[in-house]
Amino acid sequence: MNNKKTILIVDDIEINRMILAEIFGDSYHIVEADGGRKAIELINAREDISAVLLDLLMPDINGLEVLKDMNRSGAIKRIPVFLITAADSREMLMEGYNLGAIDVIMKPFMAHFLKCRISSVIELYEYRKELESVVHKQTKRLHQMMRSVIEVLATAVEFRDCESGEHVKRICGLTRTLMTEVSNMYPEYRLSEEEIDKIAASAALHDVGKISIPDSILNKPGRLTAEEFDIMKQHTVKGCELLSSIPDIMELGVYSYGYDICRHHHERWDGKGYPDGLSGDDISIWAQVVAVADVYDALTSPRVYKKAFSHDTAMTMIFGGECGVFNPKILKAMERVMNNQSKEN
Repeated sequence: MNNKKTILIVDDIEINRMILAEIFGDSYHIVEADGGRKAIELINAREDISAVLLDLLMPDINGLEVLKDMNRSGAIKRIPVFLITAADSREMLMEGYNLGAIDVIMKPFMAHFLKCRISSVIELYEYRKELESVVHKQTKRLHQMMRSVIEVLATAVEFRDCESGEHVKRICGLTRTLMTEVSNMYPEYRLSEEEIDKIAASAALHDVGKISIPDSILNKPGRLTAEEFDIMKQHTVKGCELLSSIPDIMELGVYSYGYDICRHHHERWDGKGYPDGLSGDDISIWAQVVAVADVYDALTSPRVYKKAFSHDTAMTMIFGGECGVFNPKILKAMERVMNNQSKEN
């Protein structure tokens, strides 16, 4: 089995490629390109290139353009590039460094010195890749563990709230769908798929503070008194206190979303929500989205104090302001989401 790593030599002068191939051929598999265009094709097509020896001055596409393409594709992050040149243009070399080149090797070549320098960098990059892989696996495992903790916390609250355990799943699912629609419709709210995934996971924590609310209030079949409602409203603040007491959750990307959602999913667009009386876009877009998702699911689900409303009734109540005032842009996205789901069904 051939375990040799691959070096790409890019130079329009054949003798230079031959010299470099001779220097590295006993230790590395050599791939050659006689110009920048061919180099770009090879870099984009192959995953096994461990280093690029790149001439700066070539007639078709010069070395700087190759570096720019590697930056666009992201290849510069995983492949060390050494500029091979006889030119002493300070400006060109500085631009090469700024584009991510590791080192500059001047012609004529000093074989032993050149081989030692490049071999050391290749080994360093390989070690870094291995380390990043280990860290990635450990981080992924930690995230999975913490998400399990989140699910357990959310489920524990649901059991106390006489729910079946499906409420959290529905909230997370609707949050993901609605947040995606809002992100697609409005550039000012644009978020990556990764961030939306974190927000959807964090939505499970929106009512975690209810674990501190007495059963007599949490499961009261009738209307709450003013004093009881004041206690119920404290679940937003109590939930944040609980999250702050779990150090490992604070290390994850979901913590800031979860904390914000937990505290602010009862805020309203007109400032008449709680606990902080925020209004408009002072409320984060993710807390606003979870608020709409939470209200819709609460209306369409049976509770100890009410029967489930139909979809149409729930939408009329939400759009009519019976559950507080929401961001009109989110309502527009909600309408589109529900219409699309109706068409699919």
